Amino acid sequence: MHPSPRHLIAFDDGAIDARETVTSDPVVVDQPYRARSWRHFERTDKGALAGIWEAEPHIERVDCDYDELCHILEGRVRLTDAGGVARTFAAGDSFVVAAGFKGTWENLTYVRKVFFILG
Repeated sequence: MHPSPRHLIAFDDGAIDARETVTSDPVVVDQPYRARSWRHFERTDKGALAGIWEAEPHIERVDCDYDELCHILEGRVRLTDAGGVARTFAAGDSFVVAAGFKGTWENLTYVRKVFFILG
């Protein structure tokens, strides 16, 4: 790990401990899944959170009340809105899930992404 200039935050996984979660509520997910995240940046006063997230394949019903910028590092995801319109993203793709999105987030494979949430 290399030191960074002041006010510059590198997303080095080894710099912080991963947070591990299991989501299992059948109202929310099709099957329980395990995820890990590294929260490299957090400004609760501004509702900002950024880092790296990874998870197993799953389908999750979402009702976003925040904006999230995603950049897929590995894997493939499909987002489908409440009207049934879907879009698939793969490694190298970037997109924003804007507040108000209702539908499903589906990890078609293992997924690793960079995220920035503004709520």
